Amino acid sequence: MASLNVDNVTSRTPDIEGRSKKLWYLDDGRCLIEMIPSLRSFTFDRDELVDGTAELRLDFFEYVSARLAEYDVHTVFGERVGPTTYIADYRPAPPFEVIVKNRATGSTIRKYPGLFEEGQVLDRPVVKFDYRTDPEDQPIGEDYLRLLGVDVEHHRKLALDCNAALRKLLDPLDLWDFCLVIAPDETHGLVVNSEISPDCMRLKAADGRPYDKDMFREGAGREDILARWAELIAMVSGA
Repeated sequence: MASLNVDNVTSRTPDIEGRSKKLWYLDDGRCLIEMIPSLRSFTFDRDELVDGTAELRLDFFEYVSARLAEYDVHTVFGERVGPTTYIADYRPAPPFEVIVKNRATGSTIRKYPGLFEEGQVLDRPVVKFDYRTDPEDQPIGEDYLRLLGVDVEHHRKLALDCNAALRKLLDPLDLWDFCLVIAPDETHGLVVNSEISPDCMRLKAADGRPYDKDMFREGAGREDILARWAELIAMVSGA
C-alpha cells in the first residue's frame, strides 16, 4: 500500500461516514479510514470536535493492535498512512457492539439502579451486547442474536480474551470497561472491527484520575485531554 495516494482517495465522497470516522473502499478488499476528532457523550449531552484527539486515538489503536496480535487477538488495522488515516481490512460492521465491564459503571448504574454501587469491582467480567441505534444504544438479548445467526459464545470469548490482554498491557492503570465491534474474518474467525482507544473505554489511575473519555464527560478542556492522552500513550508504549 506504499503507492496509495491518500489525497486522491480522500478527495472522493466517503463511502461511509459516521460521527468518528470516514471510510473509503479500496480495490483490494481493504479500505481507507480517516479519524474525525469528535467526542460525544449522550449521557452528558456533549458532542464536539476536539482537534488533536484523532491523532492520539490512532496512536493508541496502532500500538495496541500490534500488541494484541501477540495474544492472538486481531484487529482490522493494517497500516498507518497519515496522522489520522490508516488502511484496514474491510469487514462490514454488524448492528451491535460488545461491551466488557470489569467494574459497575455507566449503563450498569443507569439501567439497573440499586443493584450495584458506582465503581464496584465485579467478581468476574460481564459481557453484554448492545444494539447500535440513535440516540442511545440499547441492550439486546442474546437469543435475538442467535436467531440472527450470531455465534454469541465465540464473540464472548474474543471479548474476554481482548479484556485479559488489555488489562495486562495497560497495567497499572485499571480498565473499568470498554466496547468493541466484532466481525467475521476468513483468516481469524472473528476480528475486532472497531478502534480501541481512550474514546472507547474507561481507564483509571489508582487515585481515580481518568485517562479516557470521562475527562470529556466531566467537562475537561482540550489541552487537558490532549496532555492526559499523550501521557497515556507514553506510559503504555514505554516511549
